[in-house]
Amino acid sequence: MKNAQREFAVEVVRKLRTAGHAALFAGGCVRDQLLGTAPKDFDVATSALPDQVREVFGVRRTLAIGASFGVITVLGPKGMTPIEVATFRSDGAYSDGRRPDAVRFTSAEEDAQRRDFTINGLFFDPIAKEVIDYVGGQTDLAAKVVRAIGDPAARFAEDKLRMLRAVRFAATLEFALDGATLAAIQTHAAEISQVSAERIGAELKRMLLDKNRARALELLEQSQLAAAVLPEYALLSAHARAEARRIASELGNAAAAMVLAALLPVEVNPTVIATRLRWTRDEGEQTAWLLRVASVIADAHLRPWPQVQRVLAAPWGPAAVALQTAKHGADDPATRFCVGKLALPAADLNPPALVSGADLIAAGLAPGPKFGQCLEQIRDAQLLGFIATAEEATDLARRLALDE
Repeated sequence: MKNAQREFAVEVVRKLRTAGHAALFAGGCVRDQLLGTAPKDFDVATSALPDQVREVFGVRRTLAIGASFGVITVLGPKGMTPIEVATFRSDGAYSDGRRPDAVRFTSAEEDAQRRDFTINGLFFDPIAKEVIDYVGGQTDLAAKVVRAIGDPAARFAEDKLRMLRAVRFAATLEFALDGATLAAIQTHAAEISQVSAERIGAELKRMLLDKNRARALELLEQSQLAAAVLPEYALLSAHARAEARRIASELGNAAAAMVLAALLPVEVNPTVIATRLRWTRDEGEQTAWLLRVASVIADAHLRPWPQVQRVLAAPWGPAAVALQTAKHGADDPATRFCVGKLALPAADLNPPALVSGADLIAAGLAPGPKFGQCLEQIRDAQLLGFIATAEEATDLARRLALDE
C-alpha cells in the first residue's frame, strides 16, 4: 500500500509536469525519505495555480477546501490517501498566530523560505530523483538538528504551535534543538496559550504516544513549554519529574491514559486535564481510574483477594498492572502476584455474578440503603469461594438482611 501511495504521488507530479507546470514532493515526505523512513503521506508543491490544478485533475477528483491558501486536495483511487497539492507561495502577516492573512503565489525558493524548519523545507523531484535544498535542510538532517528557517522568533510568531512541533521533531527523530531555535522558544513559551486547545492537545498526545516520550518531556521542561501545556507535571519536584519520565519511558506502546497516569500526582483530576487538552472523556476517566486503583495494585499481595480481583478483572486491569511493573519492576512482590493472577482463565478471574439486584428483589428482599453493600458482600463471598450457587447467594442475602 505504501508503494502504491508513492506511485499515486508520482503520478500527480507527472500529470502536472505534462500540463506544463513545475511540481515536486515537499516537506515531511522528503525528510522521511532521506532519513530512510517510509513517508506516511506525500505532499506536492507546484507552480500551478489552484484553478489550474483542478483543470489538470478535474473537479470531481479535487477538493478546493484550502484553495484560498493555494491548496487543492487531489483524490486518488480507492484506498489511496488524498494528496494535498499546494501552489508555491509566500505568506503575508499572521495576525491570528496560526494562518497567514493573505498569500502570494511565487517560486519554489520563496516557498521554502516560509516553511517552519530546515528539515521540512526540502523538495524532491521524483522524476529526476533529485533533492532541491534552498535552506540547508540536508546539512541539518546529517547533523541531526532541528533549526528554524531564518529568524526563529519570526517563524514562531507566525504560528505559535511551531514551538511544540520543534520539540516533537527533536524528540521523535532523536535530534538536537538548534541553540537559537531553543532560545526563541524559551523567550516566547508563554505565548503557546494563544494556540487552540485542540492543536496543543493533539501535538502533546503525539509526543506522549511516541517511544521517545521521556526525551519530549525533558525538552518541554528545557524549553519552558511544560508549565504552559502540562502544568500539573511541571509543578512536580525535579526528582518526581525524573521518576515520572522513567516510568513513562518503560511503558512502551501505551495508550494516552496510561502515559498521563504515569506523569500525574494522585491528587489531580485527570478528567479536567483531558477536557482542557480536548482529549476524549474516556481518556480522562481511564486516567482517573488508573490513579485511583494504583494503591490497590501496589500492595495487592497483602490485600483481600476480592479487592484486587475487582481491579484486575476490570477492562483496564492489565494497564494498571503494566503501570505497576513500570514503576517497581517485574520482580516486585505485588507485580508478580498481579501478573500471575492475570494469567488465570477468564472464568476464574472474573466469574459471572451469582445473583443480581433484580434476583434478590424477586426473592422477596426489599431494596434499601444497604442493598448495594449486600451485593458487594455476596460478590466477595463468591470470589473467596465461600459460596458457589445462586441459592447460596440468596440465603446469604437473607442472613445479611436479618443482621441489619
